[in-house]
Amino acid sequence: MRKLTPFDRSAQTTPRLLTARAIHTADAGATTAAAMLTDRGRILAIGSIDECEAAADRAGLAPERVDLGDAVIVPGFVDAHAHPLMYGQLMTWVDCGPEKAGSIPEIVALLQAAAAETPEGRPVRGYGYEQRNLAEKRHPTRFELDEVATDREVYLMNASGHGGVVNSHTLAVNGVDRDTPNPDGGEFFRDADGELTGELSDAACNILTGVHGVKIGHHGPNFHLADEPEEHLRQLDAATQRFLAGGVTSIGDAQVTRREFDMYLRLAEAGRLELRVSMYLLSHLLDEALEMGLVGQFGNAHLSFAGIKLYADGTLGGWTAYFPDGYVGDPCRTGQLYHEPAEYTALISKAHAAGLQTATHAQSPTAIEMVVSAIEAALAERPDADARHRIEHCGLPTPEQIERMAVSGIRPVNQTQHYFNWGEGVEEAIGTPGERFNPLGEFERAGVPFTISSDAPVAEPIPLEAIQTAVTRVTRRGHKLGPDDLRVSALAALRAHTIEGAISIGREDDLGSLEVGKYADFAVLSDDPLAVAGEDIAAITVRETWVDGERRHRA
Repeated sequence: MRKLTPFDRSAQTTPRLLTARAIHTADAGATTAAAMLTDRGRILAIGSIDECEAAADRAGLAPERVDLGDAVIVPGFVDAHAHPLMYGQLMTWVDCGPEKAGSIPEIVALLQAAAAETPEGRPVRGYGYEQRNLAEKRHPTRFELDEVATDREVYLMNASGHGGVVNSHTLAVNGVDRDTPNPDGGEFFRDADGELTGELSDAACNILTGVHGVKIGHHGPNFHLADEPEEHLRQLDAATQRFLAGGVTSIGDAQVTRREFDMYLRLAEAGRLELRVSMYLLSHLLDEALEMGLVGQFGNAHLSFAGIKLYADGTLGGWTAYFPDGYVGDPCRTGQLYHEPAEYTALISKAHAAGLQTATHAQSPTAIEMVVSAIEAALAERPDADARHRIEHCGLPTPEQIERMAVSGIRPVNQTQHYFNWGEGVEEAIGTPGERFNPLGEFERAGVPFTISSDAPVAEPIPLEAIQTAVTRVTRRGHKLGPDDLRVSALAALRAHTIEGAISIGREDDLGSLEVGKYADFAVLSDDPLAVAGEDIAAITVRETWVDGERRHRA
């Protein structure tokens, strides 16, 4: 992978010698240190207190002493697949997730309360429900959302982010009725009598997102609803603080269009980009990226271009991932592919030939097969031992596909919080194979390096919760998903959310582990995730988060 343009400006003005109960470096040797010396945003030494003091003397430094007591330091978490702008936007919506509502009446009550406080004419929007986690085991209907409001838009986004439910008003003002055909790549769902239920998925969300929304020609979902630029900046600011609170210091934005790109540039120009962001442009922008000469990584230490994001199929949570024989939970649903295999293969070939990393959303075995085959074909045309093509989510690869991923150097970027929040629903949707959802243990045994991320806002950016779930495979409801050999160790999970994440975004030279010369990005924890019982990892709190050797968050 290409190195980024050097970027030496750092907010750190004071050299510091930090000490703690333990400093887990997450380097290749899984080293644990007692002290760390930082200066100008970089790590100058790490090891014993004596070693760091000697390094300070050699450099002529008189560092400030920062004793963190019984705390434990780990590298700043790398969230290699997230949607910060969408996450910030949803923070202004109504949380209807499992911790807030367990039934449809409870969701309606939450939305009614929000409607009472929302100015007349403004939409009421909620998010986070997963139908199989509800007491009714189904989606709400438009008639139930009509109890919230009949004179304005009411939209309840599914936890998958790939659709949800709207009220009757929203359908009517957009001219959608029982005779409206489904758009390519989406569906307006109907009951047995052909009446609209209010549920919509993927490209049908165009009635909310408008011209820049979910169209096959746009190569995949773009569910970010438009707001004024200043509002988007506030949303990104709010999201940044949530990521920092979780100990996250670097993000891979897995769906960047002109809107996100513009917002990041504005934040960077204003000096408000506190995190490091690696951007993956949505694939309909591939030709424009090549025309502009974006044929590799570029940028600085805080904002960089990493590659191209593609979609192979939909989502398991929304039942739009592609299962050609139908879902066990609903044989009439098959989900969808976003490309014909030949078209997709051509896109991968074009990006790969230009030296670009690709990151493709794929969940079902059929979709993953399309991705693996296309990458194999691209590598055959232009061998590259370090292409690092990614499969996002990579929910249900077959064992044979995993072996081929190892040979081709394909990196799965998984989200264990998906099965923490709704793993039972995956089993209900597709049957027993669902217990293999995100088979980290299989990846590990096959020699496939895996990365853990949040996919925020699909899950909250809480890396310690993601790490616990990788270690235990126990869901929010206490259900254990699959056999023990799908679990991984706490150390493997920690590395998956730090150094492996940095490798996945092409930043391992300066991020992801605590080593001399790398940026001083780290999280200060209340306990040791490598020492506590697996089921207690998520209870550890992030006391502080540091970026460039400066404290950016304190609990």
